[in-house]
Amino acid sequence: MNEEVQLVYEMTKERMEKAIEHLDNELIRIRAGKANVHILDGILVDYYGTATPLNQVSNISTPDAKTIMIQPWEKSMIDSIEKALMNSNVGITPANNGEVIRLAIPQLTEERRRNLVKQVKTEGENARVSLRTSRRDANDEYKSMQKDGLSEDETKDAEDNIQKLTDQFTEKVDQIVEAKEQDIMTI
Repeated sequence: MNEEVQLVYEMTKERMEKAIEHLDNELIRIRAGKANVHILDGILVDYYGTATPLNQVSNISTPDAKTIMIQPWEKSMIDSIEKALMNSNVGITPANNGEVIRLAIPQLTEERRRNLVKQVKTEGENARVSLRTSRRDANDEYKSMQKDGLSEDETKDAEDNIQKLTDQFTEKVDQIVEAKEQDIMTI
């Protein structure tokens, strides 16, 4: 395989891997009725005037399948952490006893589960669009290489390889989305 063709292939593969990674990161934040500390990723707490990630001002654990426990490193942070949780899109009201904050994960209603599945499908479709965009960019690159002297056969082979790569990654997206849907719909 031509060196430039190989380079485009590798770059496209890297972009597709990043799309999968992004999908994983988005789906990990969608709660499926079980306590998962990752639903708190991205929550920023006012720590002496600086927006600081929650996991950098407290210990976060799951003592059981329905509870997330947040233990601030400084007791004075409890109010700031509660405020950040209330302002976040987690949708769970925190309860504190002066030392720790507990989030009781409620049982998901059927309607809420269906909405979460729609959200998962949307994230999956976003990942597929990203994969198709990567494929299109690679094929455009190959076509411009053909104008610069790459043979028609080499161009066709390169496009076929990119299509196979796209199919592999699309299958991965489908598997990830299916697994998350199962997780959400399992009571």
